[in-house]
Amino acid sequence: MSFQHVIYEMKNNIATVKLNRPEKMNSLNDDLADDIREAMHKADHDKKVRVIVLTGEGRAFCAGGDITGFGKIVPEELPKKPSGPFDMNRRPDYQSRHVYFPAISKPIIAMINGAVAGMGLLYALCCDIRIAAEEAVFTTAYSRIGLAAEYGTHWMLSLAVGHARALELLISGRRFYGPEALRIGLVTHLYPREKLAEETYAYAQEIAQRCSPLSTRIIKKQMFEAPFKTLAEAVMEANEDMIFCNSSTDFKEGQNAFLGKRAPKFIGK
Repeated sequence: MSFQHVIYEMKNNIATVKLNRPEKMNSLNDDLADDIREAMHKADHDKKVRVIVLTGEGRAFCAGGDITGFGKIVPEELPKKPSGPFDMNRRPDYQSRHVYFPAISKPIIAMINGAVAGMGLLYALCCDIRIAAEEAVFTTAYSRIGLAAEYGTHWMLSLAVGHARALELLISGRRFYGPEALRIGLVTHLYPREKLAEETYAYAQEIAQRCSPLSTRIIKKQMFEAPFKTLAEAVMEANEDMIFCNSSTDFKEGQNAFLGKRAPKFIGK
């Protein structure tokens, strides 16, 4: 499978999906959005892949929607754009055109190498872990060009940083940088730009080598199901997951590796 606007690589059980429109600061158009979806599902279906890293080529992660195409937009047609095949086994909330990363079973790390705005911020928010360069600049941008928060950005941002901070960032549309993103919990790790890739892939490798794919898959599902459940429902589901995991091959291997003081060899079952 080849891509026009995405560079896809797989090494050491880590798939990299790199947005590749550097001349446009990796701004989103329909072709890029389609390539990202195909690359994500390719990684999800590849049994060798245990972690996915999403990043951008050049000086930007993703500078939002490609404004050169705004003049061609027919507003009434926007909600009708295809979102891909519907999966009856997955929550409908995570099957829209752009907000589908939570339904990808593998951990997704956003390696935020530079500017991220608007729709680019939404894609970062949809990732499970966000690691950024200290120099990275963030903005919601919508209010500064007369738009509403699109495609659920407000919901995902509120989930990441809380209602009050999300509302302030969306209403003001102001710019902020890596240190503030770390302080408010938008990102979890911050590094100088020259160390970003090294540290991000070391972190991804730690997950790929040391963590059970079965565990990461179930934990991710638990976390993204939680906003739709009561505490009682979450506990009941966790009890079922606990019984399932306690009978798994990965749990037995985890016990044996711990007792034998060796690295585990998980198989994801």
